[in-house]
Amino acid sequence: MKKLKCAVIGTGYLGKFHADKYAALPECELTAIVDVSPEAAATISAKHGCRGLTDYRELLGKVDAVSIAVPTRLHFEVARDFLKAGAHVLVEKPITTTLDEADALIRLARENDRVLMVGHLERFNPAILALEGALDQPRFIESTRLAPFKPRATDVSVVLDLMIHDIDIILDIVGSEITHIEASGASVLTGDTDIANARLTFANGCVANVTASRISLKSERKMRLFQRDAYLSVDFQNRVLASHRRGEGEMFPGVPEIISEEQAFESGDALLEEIRHFVDCALHGRIPRVSGEAGRRALATAEEISALLQTC
Repeated sequence: MKKLKCAVIGTGYLGKFHADKYAALPECELTAIVDVSPEAAATISAKHGCRGLTDYRELLGKVDAVSIAVPTRLHFEVARDFLKAGAHVLVEKPITTTLDEADALIRLARENDRVLMVGHLERFNPAILALEGALDQPRFIESTRLAPFKPRATDVSVVLDLMIHDIDIILDIVGSEITHIEASGASVLTGDTDIANARLTFANGCVANVTASRISLKSERKMRLFQRDAYLSVDFQNRVLASHRRGEGEMFPGVPEIISEEQAFESGDALLEEIRHFVDCALHGRIPRVSGEAGRRALATAEEISALLQTC
């Protein structure tokens, strides 16, 4: 089988890991690394025995697929150029900085028959993959995503940095239009929102309460879902799915028993699975789990929440 010629654009915190995954996949040939820093490009390319470049435009028309892990403000320009040149594109979240840019990338991917996938990594967490078979029209969802402060990614608010992960998952799970959003938040360490809460109400009656903070003393990534006959809990960080369901018996007169079950998953590699999925879609013309349309939908909701936060 002909190998897919791949490249990674941007070798910061995430980009260097993208390079490792492409190098590990037998169906890929990692042909180049691009970074504006000559030293970074040289270091990562030497590790994998491929070209190290500082200008991504040297690769246009010469690779089949790329991962784009540059700062968010550059996502549109770089993804646009590779889609026009006929490459499949995996762009880190958020898809772009504006909805118009997202629409343009979606249109380009469609016109050029290329895969456009957005890197919402939590979709490949084994606990969330296992959750899919247990869902039955959740009525209330609560998610909490807390992280200690890090200088990385402070070019965007906590909504686009952290909350957008849960927004994407919730929109996919609920599968209904949002009818109302309430939001509150605060800026503490940066010039943008560092802690935020949003309440999303959907047309089908589901309500989601979403909290994200990048100024916490601990890390926590959890989602709790309540549906007609069960309470489901996802611990993204520790890869645990717990379910608590109503049984046939009674634990007290007139009160049904609760049957609990917990699934713990081995330390998986969500990024490897994400890139493996992207490569498979590129090779076989499949629609990716997180399409450009899904990335746009998450961005649109995040933008609406961000606009509400500006009025707080």
